[in-house]
Amino acid sequence: MSFPISLLSLTLNPFCLLLVLISCFSGGYSSSSSSAAPTRIGKGYRLISFEETSDGGFLGHLQVNQKNNFYGPDIPLLQLYVKHESENRLRVHITDAEKQRWEVPYNLLPRDQPPKPKQAIGRSRKKPISVLEIAGSELIFLHTVDPFSFAVTRRSNGQTLFNSSSGGGDSFGEMVFKDQYLEISTRLPEDASLYGLGENTQPHGIKLYPNDPYTLYTTDVSAINLNTDLYGSHPVYMELRNVGDKPYAHAVLLLNSNGMDVFYRGNSLTYKLIGGVFDFYFFVGPTPLDVVDQYTSFIGRPAPMPYWSLGFHQCRWGYHNLSVVEDVVENYKKAKIPLDVIWNDDDHMDSHKDFTLNPINYPRPKLLAFLEKIHSIGMKYIVLIDPGIGVNSSYGVYQRAIANDVFIKYEGEPYLAQVWPGAVNFPDFLNPKTVAWWGDEIQRFHELVPVDGLWIDMNEASNFCSGKCTIPEGKQCPSGTGPGWECCLDCKNITKTKWDDPPYKINASGLQVPIGFKTIATSAVHYNGVLEYDAHSLYGFSQAIATHKALQGLEGKRPFILSRSTYVGSGKYAAHWTGDNKGTWEDLKYSISTVLNFGIFGVPMVGADICGFYPAPTEELCNRWIEVGAFYPFSRDHANYYSPRQELYQWESVTKSAQNALGMRYKLLPYLYTLTYFAHISGAPIARPLFFSFPAFKECHGLSTQFLLGSSLMVSPVLEQGETKVKALFPPGSWYNVFDMTQTVVSKGQYFTLDAPLHVVNVHLYQNTILPMQQGGMISKEARMTPFTLIVSFPAGASKGEAKGSLYLDNDELPEMKLGNGYSTYVELYAILDQGIVKVWSEVEEGKFALDKGWIIEKVTVLGVGGSEKISALEINGSSVAPDACNIELSSMKQKHLRDLEDGQENSKSLMVNITGLKLPVGENFSMSWKMGIQG
Repeated sequence: MSFPISLLSLTLNPFCLLLVLISCFSGGYSSSSSSAAPTRIGKGYRLISFEETSDGGFLGHLQVNQKNNFYGPDIPLLQLYVKHESENRLRVHITDAEKQRWEVPYNLLPRDQPPKPKQAIGRSRKKPISVLEIAGSELIFLHTVDPFSFAVTRRSNGQTLFNSSSGGGDSFGEMVFKDQYLEISTRLPEDASLYGLGENTQPHGIKLYPNDPYTLYTTDVSAINLNTDLYGSHPVYMELRNVGDKPYAHAVLLLNSNGMDVFYRGNSLTYKLIGGVFDFYFFVGPTPLDVVDQYTSFIGRPAPMPYWSLGFHQCRWGYHNLSVVEDVVENYKKAKIPLDVIWNDDDHMDSHKDFTLNPINYPRPKLLAFLEKIHSIGMKYIVLIDPGIGVNSSYGVYQRAIANDVFIKYEGEPYLAQVWPGAVNFPDFLNPKTVAWWGDEIQRFHELVPVDGLWIDMNEASNFCSGKCTIPEGKQCPSGTGPGWECCLDCKNITKTKWDDPPYKINASGLQVPIGFKTIATSAVHYNGVLEYDAHSLYGFSQAIATHKALQGLEGKRPFILSRSTYVGSGKYAAHWTGDNKGTWEDLKYSISTVLNFGIFGVPMVGADICGFYPAPTEELCNRWIEVGAFYPFSRDHANYYSPRQELYQWESVTKSAQNALGMRYKLLPYLYTLTYFAHISGAPIARPLFFSFPAFKECHGLSTQFLLGSSLMVSPVLEQGETKVKALFPPGSWYNVFDMTQTVVSKGQYFTLDAPLHVVNVHLYQNTILPMQQGGMISKEARMTPFTLIVSFPAGASKGEAKGSLYLDNDELPEMKLGNGYSTYVELYAILDQGIVKVWSEVEEGKFALDKGWIIEKVTVLGVGGSEKISALEINGSSVAPDACNIELSSMKQKHLRDLEDGQENSKSLMVNITGLKLPVGENFSMSWKMGIQG
């Protein structure tokens, strides 16, 4: 269950919020506290020493040029540490030279530690500065001494990727480093395309838009609020630029968990932070896939996902009792719509308390019988847990929490907040004792209810109240009537410390609200004295780590965790959904950009609530949403307590669209699962912007209405009301409709108008690809055991061509997703077309697992071949085959080219060839070839 807390009154009326945002941000945005501040704060620092260290890095010191008191006094002496940590990653770390400052904990996000402050300051300050540049194999660090600035360039072509020098211009000032205000900027080329800096809902699409607000601070604000700091904090951006005709991508991460505003003006980008350090990481690319590979190599590879998690999921806040859940499962079955996972929001809980069951509505014996029934056919069950633990002396979870001293403190006592159970305390996941206690509670709950995954929600952390609160005497809180999200504790605002009221006001919640508004007070204290002020945006991340450790320790199975709040590295532990959206056409469109952004953030298992969380989607919208959502990496229908029922079977028309779109998804499961393998070993997003595969094709750099699954499967959905056609951009090459592979688009790099009646979504396969598919089914477990088909795509009508593909198979219950354990198989697939001869073959690694499972390839379909429809000289594994004798059927069919139709040409120039009746074991190398007839 999730509901917009921080901006509830505005959230329910987005038009009001829009007016506020327009008034705040017309012509850009600025902090109210900074309105009187100059554009340039101070005169920066000067470099007074710089020398090589024993670890291969370079250590320097910076001295402030002229002190001022805007946002507090300057830190007079800074430590600069620069190191090429690998051939494709450069680190630039700047902190106070004389005392330790807050940084993202090294145990949460493992990485090398720079030298401690105070080391060799006196000695190094006496040495002349002889280092002018630090060259690595791919990147070069350059600096100016006074005022200090630095630049990072690409060695191969001299392109400047980052340059903090103001150059005396007016667009931004020199570097500023105060206790609670840090500022640094970089110049940017005007024609660069930037992506990232989330989490937010971007109305202009996936590309960053000049003068839109980008604030990073984890907040429970509904995703229908545009350009607002939402549930996650990801201070990383990818830049794509063309040098000549060649594209180059790189990324910049500022590893800092404090609240920040980022101002992108088109030709510059400025960070304004309220604490921590500058800890920059530069990733050289040069392709977008290289960038995410390098980035996730540093922050942690995306978590391996169980196969069933790629199936369809159904949830709703408001399944009041078990009978309703049973009916939902049965109705999906009757409607012949695939369903793998049924979810409960907090409806299963006893009075909203974590790790409990409602004895009336979800009696344990009946729930266990239900789970045994669905588990026997391969279905799964996931429930929600919130971090807030109800304050209740008779509640065992709370008793054990108090006994283990696991809560965040304020003035020495557990910080009191309010969420759904009423008064709650928040576990401190930075405390090792909390991690152990949390694991114990999950184990106890799993013994009570054998759930298959956990959904961790409200972990920004969300609080229905603000400030210092006490439980009111003489009244029930909550009352049990009216909205459950109204604060009923007795609370006082906290403004007495600099942590509660910092001098610089970030644009929190899009309205510059206090940073402690509807969350944990920022002067509250975590383990070892860590302030909530610093660690706030790490709360969901630290909870995901603790939850992952607990689930993995239960039965040794691969965990599945869905988290609302995320940070840099969250993808190593959890999937994500985009939060509280609404059943509108705009929200459908926005969902694509957010999903694509999370692929860049290293959280590839992501999706939006299909049909919208808030009321109420129209029937037409829900048709179109399932046609998009069936191709989200994480595909789930979820609705609000107050929404009308919107399971896909509620409308006959939506049932048909769901059967069509999810039917294709379930056929594509082996491909999607292989993509999760590549995500795990290289960070490659499952859903990607088109520029990942076509970076030189500038027309797709800002495209946010289409997306790719992997490198070659393009989804072009209808996103507008009343439309029965879709205008789709096709990068140059041949594209084949996977629903009807005789339909071909041959593009020179242009838009085509495609038919898209209500139940149709356009999904096209690019040339040079081998796509593994199966026959689908109602549950992934049964779909997974059906025979395979290989779809081979050549350029349409070409006399020569090559195609490649991959297939990864394993025991998806094992924690690790890797080869070498005896429970996995990897297959490389190849095909060539040359002078009328087609050859398809495989190279198998560790085939035993696939052989033991009995998987076979039953059909090969080849698209785009030239020649006549006559096929001859079929050979399989080096032996001639007479098709009739082996029950093998060969057939061919002319393909229709959309290009031909537009040009008024009727003759097809390519064929689709089908070879069926095969029995090729997936776990063994195979080779097959045949000859196409010559076109007369």
